[in-house]
Amino acid sequence: MQAIRRRLAAVPLATVLAAALGTLSLPAHAEWPADKPISYVVPFTVGGSTDVVGRVLAQKLGERLHQSVVVENRPGAAGGIGAAYVAKATPDGYTLFGGTISTHAINASLYKSLKYDPVKDFEPVSLVATLPNVLLVDPNLGVNSVADLVALLKRDPTKRTFASSGAGTSTHLTGELFAGMIGVPLTHVPYKGTPPAMVDVSSGAVTFMFDQMTAALPLLQTGKLKLLAVTTKNRIRLAPDTPTMEEAGVPGFDVASWQAVYAPKGTPKPVVDRLSREIAAILKEPDVQEKLGKTMGMELVGSTPEQLRELMAAEIPRWAEVVRKSGASVE
Repeated sequence: MQAIRRRLAAVPLATVLAAALGTLSLPAHAEWPADKPISYVVPFTVGGSTDVVGRVLAQKLGERLHQSVVVENRPGAAGGIGAAYVAKATPDGYTLFGGTISTHAINASLYKSLKYDPVKDFEPVSLVATLPNVLLVDPNLGVNSVADLVALLKRDPTKRTFASSGAGTSTHLTGELFAGMIGVPLTHVPYKGTPPAMVDVSSGAVTFMFDQMTAALPLLQTGKLKLLAVTTKNRIRLAPDTPTMEEAGVPGFDVASWQAVYAPKGTPKPVVDRLSREIAAILKEPDVQEKLGKTMGMELVGSTPEQLRELMAAEIPRWAEVVRKSGASVE
């Protein structure tokens, strides 16, 4: 998360000011939004973090734009199916996309045949939020720390498995990064979503997994999962006594998933800029801070389009290196 903050802070002030002045020099896009609903495409299933973010933004944008914003779920291929659909949509401001670290950073190198280009096919609108993953194990596994887990993985080859919510997700690649950093070959076990993966980890069928804190809370509260560490540089509000991966003995481990909004390439700049401003304002509203921030543990951002573009420019090669070292790939 600290790394993402540094990347956002590194965007030259002149670049941001130039973008703002450019917006002022353009005529208002008076016809948008006209009497036509806006589609907000979520590339994952109902109930996940991307879906929750999408529904919050859709409701709030609808109120601010005085036009209905309809959430449309198009899951599959770590968000790739929805992304490919939006990449081909008419760039008129009536199609938005809930992008993530998977759709707009990891997939670029993980998939051998990606049906969209995360850079060339989209207009960045706003980085919405960053959120940590957490390291989870079965309470009966007999480990109480990351050091214990690493020792077990090195000692017992039958335990070298980790689950994820699907191939190509940030939970998958976080596991691959962990394997590379501890120098132990691990077998990835992908699932169709988080719930079945957590069930198998809680039963001991798979040794561990990384996933989002909010998804793990029910099983943590009932004692069916044990929390060992968080993946970000700093500890998190929802688990202040849980160490970071770095504190737990894995130096340099700093991973934050992120949620963002995009539009198809060629969407008019005045539309993109207005959406970016509206989203930034929405993320400051108390009820949004409560739901996405305090309850779900997200760090709300609300960036400029240029700042999101700069983040992607750093994240795409970073995850490409993880993919290269791990040998992971998806057809």
